[in-house]
Amino acid sequence: MQVAASVTIEDVARAAGVSRAAVSKVIRNAYGVSPAMRERVQTAIEMLGYRPRVAARSMRGASYTIGVEVPTTANHFFDSLIHGATTRLSGTQYQVIIAPAGPDHDNGPRAIQVLVDRQVDGIIAVSPAVQPSWLEKLGRVTPLVMVGRHDESINYDTIVNDDLQGSRLVVEHLHQLGHRDIVHITIDPRAESNLPQAPHALRTQGYLQAMADLGQGSLTRVVHVAPTELATYSATLDLLDGPRRPTAIFAGHDELAMGVLRALADRGLDASDVAVVGYDDTQIGSHPLVGLTSVNQSAEEMGGTAVRLLLERLTGRTEPAHEVFPPTLIPRRSSANCGPYSTDHH
Repeated sequence: MQVAASVTIEDVARAAGVSRAAVSKVIRNAYGVSPAMRERVQTAIEMLGYRPRVAARSMRGASYTIGVEVPTTANHFFDSLIHGATTRLSGTQYQVIIAPAGPDHDNGPRAIQVLVDRQVDGIIAVSPAVQPSWLEKLGRVTPLVMVGRHDESINYDTIVNDDLQGSRLVVEHLHQLGHRDIVHITIDPRAESNLPQAPHALRTQGYLQAMADLGQGSLTRVVHVAPTELATYSATLDLLDGPRRPTAIFAGHDELAMGVLRALADRGLDASDVAVVGYDDTQIGSHPLVGLTSVNQSAEEMGGTAVRLLLERLTGRTEPAHEVFPPTLIPRRSSANCGPYSTDHH
């Protein structure tokens, strides 16, 4: 076996009997590579001890660009995350390239691949639907930090909020206000590839556990919607017009909560009728005219931490890092005491 530092991509191509471009495609985990081709190249890489990340950067040099992939630009949480990242990069040579994946998260791998193809030096991504195995392969080639992924990763770093605790804070807050019939509206699990470690899956788990611990397990209701305000608006109208109107609704994130508030307004209802709590504590939710109770998960600090981890990767760190941010509930006027079960806490 050759010494890894001396092995080039051309060496791998010769050993595998393929072109340099084919090796590059396999290394980048690009689309359109046949299983046979991938196996030949990976066998050559392992035989030669090739280290693609180090070698590729040494050949092309730094581009001084960092890619940021987000599911959509409609969610204000991502604005804060990006602001935190760009603030942390202030004074450096790095520029940010932003790649929105789309509201249904379907194009997460494609958006990340676009950033890889542009040869960014590293990637910060919020992509709950992408399989961990795909990310592990990518992490061998390009420094990668995933936000919101509760993965036990090896080749990439993760930054998460303690989503189980965040949901517990919401349920306990509403329970202290007297609410018992609390509905959880969250995004369809298919939008996160049904991954149990995805953020909304864990928030749902936290909601169910907290309700059960408080003796309200029989009252749990989880409503799945597309990850948009409009879909949540429609689902909320069904709840409000149904035979069992809840006294409180816990929305999986603030964009969904906005759809809930809009439905309440259209039915002439307010917090004294149905309390609403969101998740993310976005700037629009904190506006005095909105007054949304929400869970703060330090979006800007997450963005800054993601950049710090990425810069550490770029300067040689290889051990995985897993950062967990503690949630904080920010009570506002959208959650109010429930009359029949009213308590002194408000």
